[in-house]
Amino acid sequence: MSNILRPPAVRHTIGVLDRTLFAKTVNLAAVAVADKRKIAQWRQSLQKENSLLTADRISVVALHPDPTLASQGTRCLLLHPKVQPETSSTWTPLIRDGIEKKELGIVPYHLSLDYTYWSYEDVMRCVLPAEPRDENDGFPTGFNQAGHVAHLNLREQFLPYKKLIAEVLLDKNPNVRTVINKLSNVGTESEFRTFAYELLAGDDDLNVEARENDCTFNFNYAKVYWNSKLEGEHSRLVHLFKPGEVVCDVMAGIGPFAIPAGRKGVFVWANDYNPDSYLSLDSNVKRNKVAQYVRAFNEDGRTFIRKAADLVYAASTSGEHAVVKKKRSSRHKQQADGEKAREKPDDHIPVPPTISHFVMNLPASAIEFLPYYRGLYAGHEKLFEPHTSTKLPMVHVHCFAAKAEGDAPMRDVCERVTAELGAPIRLGDPEVPGEAAVLEVRAVAPNKRMFCASFRVPPEVAFASREEQAGGK
Repeated sequence: MSNILRPPAVRHTIGVLDRTLFAKTVNLAAVAVADKRKIAQWRQSLQKENSLLTADRISVVALHPDPTLASQGTRCLLLHPKVQPETSSTWTPLIRDGIEKKELGIVPYHLSLDYTYWSYEDVMRCVLPAEPRDENDGFPTGFNQAGHVAHLNLREQFLPYKKLIAEVLLDKNPNVRTVINKLSNVGTESEFRTFAYELLAGDDDLNVEARENDCTFNFNYAKVYWNSKLEGEHSRLVHLFKPGEVVCDVMAGIGPFAIPAGRKGVFVWANDYNPDSYLSLDSNVKRNKVAQYVRAFNEDGRTFIRKAADLVYAASTSGEHAVVKKKRSSRHKQQADGEKAREKPDDHIPVPPTISHFVMNLPASAIEFLPYYRGLYAGHEKLFEPHTSTKLPMVHVHCFAAKAEGDAPMRDVCERVTAELGAPIRLGDPEVPGEAAVLEVRAVAPNKRMFCASFRVPPEVAFASREEQAGGK
């Protein structure tokens, strides 16, 4: 952007935002087009020779600065700041030719800009002194969003300006009504992945509605875990699940994996240890009309792993199923096609006897739950290969690892999985016995990454005696 279109200099003051200081008038030239029908033609021609103003969020077509002409619908085109209305030497040959032919008339134009025009970044560069910024002129830009709530995680150097930052963020994001700042790391004060926060600006209302993967989620952001930056990971795993399969979501939260999976016809046994998450999960299951596919539980994930396998098997052997209603043809269509009006039977989708996928999205500690897969299908060997075509379940376990070069973090994840699972798992193809795919999900800090390790439960683990696994809550 040209310096002429930069915000005015504003004196740095801690915690004070005076919006009136951002008013600015930019003196430009404009050309009035005599024939209103040729405004688009002249705009295209002047644009080709780079004579028009180029600035974000400013239309180059404006009403004539003369109120009388403006009332008659006369419009003009705003020119680049290098063109001066009183200095003909700054006019391009095209502009000069248009003026000589009386097709154009050049006039001064005073472009008035105020606080509403400037972006969040523009305002931040004005109100924050240079000291807190990093070597790249950085200032807080990213935030998590849950419905109308913007959740900041401010670094220490920005804390003196936290109210000001929140106020500008609120102004510049129309869909945000509440701005909060995290006071502690997720999980340091609560086993339910909630965190202490402070209200910085807006309404003190953390009851939110969020949309993701064509589903609606209602929850209290202060009481449950939600991270909008994981939408891609939610979508990735849900895409792997096939209609009619069973998924066990061990740490389901409010349902970002479970509910989209249910919408595509996947049976999900969804569990969360947090009572508030369970209540939101159960409510969201009903709200999204997936109750015949998704079942909510509120139990310790350690014991739920094997319990879910037993519950699914029991549901299958007792004949539980989902009902998919056939679309009925209209009477008019039936007559047109020569069909007899008759009821079509509904499809009954049976619950299969085994779980196809386990999801464990608790990256701080999910790997520590892996010992509880021992004996998962003890005594049920005949449900799986080579007795049937069914493979043992695929486990998707999320975890954190330090940033490092090459595949070192992935190998570290495999070593930790091996230690907890009690069976060797190496980096490789998850469809190969004893191998895992380890995918980097996102950076959570400069030197910390989130990963997802996917592998099939080894037979020596799945079919072991349950007595071999001791401990647990």
